[in-house]
Amino acid sequence: MSNSSAEKKKILVCCGTGCIASGSMKVLEEFKKQLELLNGLFEVKTIVKSTGCNGLCERGPIVKIQPDDISYYKVSADDAAEIVEKSILGCEVVERLLYHDKVSGKSFRSHKETDFYKGQYKIALRNIGEIDPANIEDYIERGGYTALKKALFQMWPEEIIDTIKKAGLRGRGGAGFPTGRKWEECKNSEGILRYVVCNGDEGDPGAFMDRSIMEGDPNSIIEGMIICAYAIGASEGFIYIRDEYELALRNMSKAIEEAERHGFLGEDILGSGMSFRINIVRGGGAFVCGESTALMASVEGRVGEPRAKYIHSTEKGLWGKPSVLNNVETWANIPEIINKGQEWFKSIGTESGKGTKVFSLVGKVKNTGLVEVPLGTTLRELIYDIGGGIIGNRRFKAVQTGGPSGGCIPVGHLDLEVDFHSLEDVGSMMGSGGMIVMDDRTCMVEIAKYYIRFLSEESCGKCIPCREGLRRMLEILEGITSGKGNLRDINLLMELAEMMSEASLCGLGKTAPNPVITTIRYFTDEYLEHIVNKSCRAGVCKELTEFKISEDKCKGCGICKKSCPVGAIQGELETFHTIDSSKCIKCGSCIDMCSFKAILSAKGVAK
Repeated sequence: MSNSSAEKKKILVCCGTGCIASGSMKVLEEFKKQLELLNGLFEVKTIVKSTGCNGLCERGPIVKIQPDDISYYKVSADDAAEIVEKSILGCEVVERLLYHDKVSGKSFRSHKETDFYKGQYKIALRNIGEIDPANIEDYIERGGYTALKKALFQMWPEEIIDTIKKAGLRGRGGAGFPTGRKWEECKNSEGILRYVVCNGDEGDPGAFMDRSIMEGDPNSIIEGMIICAYAIGASEGFIYIRDEYELALRNMSKAIEEAERHGFLGEDILGSGMSFRINIVRGGGAFVCGESTALMASVEGRVGEPRAKYIHSTEKGLWGKPSVLNNVETWANIPEIINKGQEWFKSIGTESGKGTKVFSLVGKVKNTGLVEVPLGTTLRELIYDIGGGIIGNRRFKAVQTGGPSGGCIPVGHLDLEVDFHSLEDVGSMMGSGGMIVMDDRTCMVEIAKYYIRFLSEESCGKCIPCREGLRRMLEILEGITSGKGNLRDINLLMELAEMMSEASLCGLGKTAPNPVITTIRYFTDEYLEHIVNKSCRAGVCKELTEFKISEDKCKGCGICKKSCPVGAIQGELETFHTIDSSKCIKCGSCIDMCSFKAILSAKGVAK
């Protein structure tokens, strides 16, 4: 067995949070062990590295072999020896671990060949999955900190701001405010002391975009913040990291230390005369702290409550000083814009949304994970081409974008080109990039209730419209889903939504009614069924649901009986099965498992 093929290869093991949960750390250690055994026989130049999230979380742990461009999925520690033998020492692939497309029957050697990756364009995620985030040399090897050198020694501060403005970069954390304009306002504000702040307090259910960038490419954030600091004249910065993000905290802390050691942070950066330091602040664990002024209050050590924005943070922000706050993804875009120029960035996306956007694609979609696409990509392309369609090939019902304050977009808008304006036009928002896909087993009234309950619990309570409006909305929705609603409730919900949108203090309260507004707008029939017919077509609201089995469709396979956690289903193999309604807890396991759509709601609609 020759060792020549084992030279100068890399084994890249995804150690993002999702893959770690699936056992990737054991995979990493096993590869290290296998290479140590080989080194006992002869010199092997292959190295193994941990990387950030590769995106396709559904099929982790993921292992890539470079430069051979081989990608393996659902790898276990037991697979390491075979991969080393075939793909490191030899020139073979382990067929069973390749990406298999169930529709076409094809297997793909490279991740770049798969539908999940083909439709993507990576800017913010450019390095993630390719480098060891704890090794600054990996970042430098891929062009890291060249944008900082260009900014410091080849550009004036005003020129940097002008480049960001003309590139059309908008904030990727929520409202989409033009980034260059924010920087310019801060630079032109009175006073000498200024701050640069990174919002890493991602709190939306189902969102993990910023987390993955902090875990997988922390230096891109640091470089973007230093460039901004030079442009606006700041000497200190803060990264606010959600308290639960331990791996992000660890990798960001290590990256700051390494950047200081290499002279990219601290006094007299790269001999330019500029000084800048970055501090990390752990989040307060409250969703509202993702709002800019609440975040700054938390950094200052105060209760995370928002304030009225008649004075912008670019004039009086952190400790009353001019401050620029952008989210993680926005900062990660900055070095690439400085390196490649405004025209390059402007050529990507739509008229109202330049560049790309990172989304966490989750819910009832086959390929859940982290994706980055040009703005203007349609919902259909995201859900069906990249996402692979709906689990179990069920019917698509809606997609919720923009976090808990976003809207639910129905099937009629599947061909919507996603950008800031288009989402607002259909009652939703871009937000930070959460995208939750729902199938026909989703009750839209229950979804509205879920998000309103979340927002009610997370409201800081400072202003009455948000605090009391959300509580009252939740009471009404609970009544509707339990069969106690009346037709006046729909109008009352819309009146509350209008009041909250106009009178709430911050963005949380102003956008909180979106789930209610859009579900009423697009799924009025479901509200009416709950109120008038006392029925839930999705079989989710337990007080309004009774499951039965269709004698015509039941094949007697027994799958539903095996899946029932309480033994409510009776019947022998190849005979008609029945459900004992006195035992049934209406969990829906039988519906999910039945391939013949034989499980019916009380209304008799096949699920």
